[in-house]
Amino acid sequence: MKKIFFKVIFVILILFIPFVKTRSQTRDNVKQKLTGNLILDSRYLVDNNSAKTPYLNLNLFENSPGKKSRWLGGLFSLVLPGTGELYAQDYLKAGIFLIVEAAAITTAVVYTHKGDTQTDFFQQYANEHWSAIRYAQWTLNHLYNGDVPASWNSNQIKASDYNDVLIYDKNGNPTGVNWNRLNDLEIAIGDGYSHQLPTPRQQQYYELIGKYPQFSHGWDTSNQNDSDFHVLTPQFLWYAHQRGLANEYYTTGNTAIIFIYVNHFLSVLDAIWSIDKYNNSIAMKLRINHLNVAGQEYLIPTVNLSYNF
Repeated sequence: MKKIFFKVIFVILILFIPFVKTRSQTRDNVKQKLTGNLILDSRYLVDNNSAKTPYLNLNLFENSPGKKSRWLGGLFSLVLPGTGELYAQDYLKAGIFLIVEAAAITTAVVYTHKGDTQTDFFQQYANEHWSAIRYAQWTLNHLYNGDVPASWNSNQIKASDYNDVLIYDKNGNPTGVNWNRLNDLEIAIGDGYSHQLPTPRQQQYYELIGKYPQFSHGWDTSNQNDSDFHVLTPQFLWYAHQRGLANEYYTTGNTAIIFIYVNHFLSVLDAIWSIDKYNNSIAMKLRINHLNVAGQEYLIPTVNLSYNF
């Protein structure tokens, strides 16, 4: 039964396809030969017996200059969100996308600038109030105290093994730090000294000195007689807060930048959808009705215009 069914379907398709194609070609030929002049077109249709058909539909909107390009609208919104919606004459959504874009750009610029200003502020403060010399000196002074972490004693680290960490002037006053040797000392200590101090003026340098207790005694208000490096001064905590403010400003600015990208993407999609909706909302058709009066053939043009909300 299945074989017979498919054979019947196949035969129907073979017979039907040429009919459809011929009908389509005939319709296209008629449309190509129409001039737009009602009298001439009437004579042509009557002479070719085409006027005996009830009517002829021509879709004029297909090539109408009022039709919008979805790709052009998408490009507009890609450059500036909301302009694609303006192109589609959807003014409410155009305003929304433009306002969001303006707000996101303003927020990104303002908070990035605030982050830069705050960063300059806390870095300048650190340059004036935190000293690598003070930090290294405190570490060397307390290497073999009974109050320091047990591993400092078990490792038997001696200050004499690291007498080249500090650089002295001719009067015996420390004037600088040998960074490689300081890092060697930090690695040898291990317990509690989880990080090695980077050279100054680096972003990580300013981050570490206000984040980890091992660097707390580099601040100028720290008590150099403390034997426990976990003691944090109000100055250390205040600096950490100032650095945190800069990070918060940058986070807000970066979030606004993400909103800008999202706003562009959503506006492109919405512009394409709005243009499709705009194009589908208008339909114009020309119907040529055939009328026979007293043996004479007449074509009566009728234009139907509809707008869908």
